[in-house]
Amino acid sequence: MKIYNTMSKRKEEFVPLEEGKVKMYVCGPTVYNFIHIGNARPMIVFDTVRRYFEYKGYDVNFVSNFTDVDDKIIKKAIEEGVTAEEISKRYIAECKKDMDAMNIKPATKNPLATEEICGMVDMIQTLIDKGYAYEKNGTVYYRTRKFKDYGKLSHKNLDDLQSGGRTLLVTGEDEKEDPLDFVLWKPKKEGEPAWQSPWSEGRPGWHIECSEMSKKYLGEQIDIHAGGEDLIFP
Repeated sequence: MKIYNTMSKRKEEFVPLEEGKVKMYVCGPTVYNFIHIGNARPMIVFDTVRRYFEYKGYDVNFVSNFTDVDDKIIKKAIEEGVTAEEISKRYIAECKKDMDAMNIKPATKNPLATEEICGMVDMIQTLIDKGYAYEKNGTVYYRTRKFKDYGKLSHKNLDDLQSGGRTLLVTGEDEKEDPLDFVLWKPKKEGEPAWQSPWSEGRPGWHIECSEMSKKYLGEQIDIHAGGEDLIFP
């Protein structure tokens, strides 16, 4: 069996990390509304991949998260005058109905971002301790220049990304060491859900969420990381 490898840009013979077993992490939807065809496509595609592995006799550990804390969820909650938790629970239930209708097999585990905050805080602290992240006024940023292979997956050069990089800054982000650095933890704004951390009362950035959940439920290395093209970052 051959699978396209985003990093090498080639179809490569699939060899699992552990014989007879496959570990798959599929980035799930942000639950602020009903799913659309862009959400449904990876669900169907990677359910098919999973079923094929199982047909071939592999034991598949299939983990797919729900992002249940996000700017879009908060915006929807404010518009409706309800809590972000009410919005996320509503659309997780609707998503599961749609998945059943599409005959998609339940995941081995569907972790929720809001239930994994402590692990995310620990992971961010580890990155700070190792010099890969830094805190400024309650916000924690990933230090992109510290990781020499940053941009390798998307085949982009950091210096090319840097040119005109000031356009990547938004209001309040001029405290970054580098325009390409991105948020791992952000302080809360009024009316937003928030959790305690060593840096501020706030919530995790999008990038750290799946990193922590993947590591917790599948370990340091996985066989297949799947989802939308936006995962090929930067």
